Amino acid sequence: MCQLLGMNCNVPTDICFSFTGFQARGGATDVHSDGWGIAFFEGKGTRIFLDPQPSCSSPVAELVRAYPIRSKNVIAHIRKATQGAIGLENTHPFMRELWGRYWIFAHNGNLLNFAPELDGSFVPVGLTDSERAFCWLLQQLRQRFGSNSPARSELFAALHALTLEIASYGEFNFLLSNGDCLFAHASTQLTYIVRQAPFTQAHLNDQDVTVDFSSLTSPDDRVAVIATQPLTDNEAWLSMARGTLWWFEEGEVVQSLATRPGPERKAG
Repeated sequence: MCQLLGMNCNVPTDICFSFTGFQARGGATDVHSDGWGIAFFEGKGTRIFLDPQPSCSSPVAELVRAYPIRSKNVIAHIRKATQGAIGLENTHPFMRELWGRYWIFAHNGNLLNFAPELDGSFVPVGLTDSERAFCWLLQQLRQRFGSNSPARSELFAALHALTLEIASYGEFNFLLSNGDCLFAHASTQLTYIVRQAPFTQAHLNDQDVTVDFSSLTSPDDRVAVIATQPLTDNEAWLSMARGTLWWFEEGEVVQSLATRPGPERKAG
């Protein structure tokens, strides 16, 4: 399966430290060697880097790791192919426009026999179940809300209902963002941490790299990092319960809802 990395912040922040550990999992410390990608929101614009080569040896990944692009929302993905050949067109994350904003999506899992009817408003370029799911999600959102972007609470409720439908086809861990907030679905495995004052040191699991966040941040900074598996070995990462959809904004959890039978979960 693939691995996911997301970041949501209250101030533009670079992801160089987290990406250094994440990059190693693409063929060095783990087997996810079928391509990688990362997308950064900057205002209404988006920088996206994709490479079908393993991230551990990708010159493009080295450029990203050394280039401190600052963003409030970032989504990255390293791929272990299940559906669709190894190739640029099947490399996550995927990008589409809806309501005058770019949307970015990355998926970890495998959706069996997922062949939704698409009306042509969003069409996959590659052959992955992931891109089909993304196109269908956006299609359904446009059908539900028309040409006007809904309030975020309405958007989250709609995403919750749509996620319930897709999740019935298999594993559906995903990250989704429009640059304002970041949504994460833990179908089987996702973890997260919110870094805020007082900031301390952090040490990567996959590389012998340590950073002292207290020397790089201000007291008001708040950064949420979401990853398939914890990236550091000296911080308290939280596991998202299986079958939960999460809404992150300004570096903190706004709300989470169950996508399996059980009680609703909300941020306290």
